[in-house]
Amino acid sequence: MKNIAAFFDIDGTLFRNSLMIQHFKKLIKYEVIDPSIWYNKIKPVYEEWEKRYGDFEHYLETLAEVYIDELKGVNKSYIEFIASQVINVSGDMVYKYARDQIEWHKKQGHKVFFISGSPDFLVSKMAEKYGVTECRGTAYLVDEENNFTGEIIKMWNSENKQKTLDEFLKRYDVDLKNSYAYGDTVGDLSMLKMVGNPIAINPNREFLLRIREDKNLFNNTIIIVERKDVIYKLRPDVEIL
Repeated sequence: MKNIAAFFDIDGTLFRNSLMIQHFKKLIKYEVIDPSIWYNKIKPVYEEWEKRYGDFEHYLETLAEVYIDELKGVNKSYIEFIASQVINVSGDMVYKYARDQIEWHKKQGHKVFFISGSPDFLVSKMAEKYGVTECRGTAYLVDEENNFTGEIIKMWNSENKQKTLDEFLKRYDVDLKNSYAYGDTVGDLSMLKMVGNPIAINPNREFLLRIREDKNLFNNTIIIVERKDVIYKLRPDVEIL
């Protein structure tokens, strides 16, 4: 008998922010990263987004570039210790809808997977917290002394997520027609296209437009918008202002 699965992105879909951003802030607190890095390289982009003049993806990409460079040469065991602090402090900062869906899937006996562009050492701890079947994040490579090399294997684009999906599908003999996928950006398109029950949680503008362009997604995707203590369920043809 085939398994029903639920595939979840994390940042913006489950977690109400970015795990990498939270980790970056902790690295500054623990003096792994010089605070001046934030003020000189990140803060101007962050403030543009905070004022709603800039784009969150641009802010995240800018921070990610600095983050990867700053981790080069740092020992993985120390970084994992700080990652644990992030999950302990912020791991419950999630959307109620996504959290409830994870629990519902587990009660139904479904296989639950986290596939995220966040660093693998953060994703694995989040997966452990929520008791999911398996997870995959962006791999940060280390040398023979367990220090980060500055090289990564990305998991934030649709192509690499697709490769991971194919691996999970084969290993767990997944019934795609009855399975579910949850995402918030175009990097999650491959997940949503594969399953019979696609759900977009707080989708950004580009993601919503791409859903509208695909006839199958347009007909089947549920749009969930969660703000304050209200959860809205919408159709993809909702007006974009």
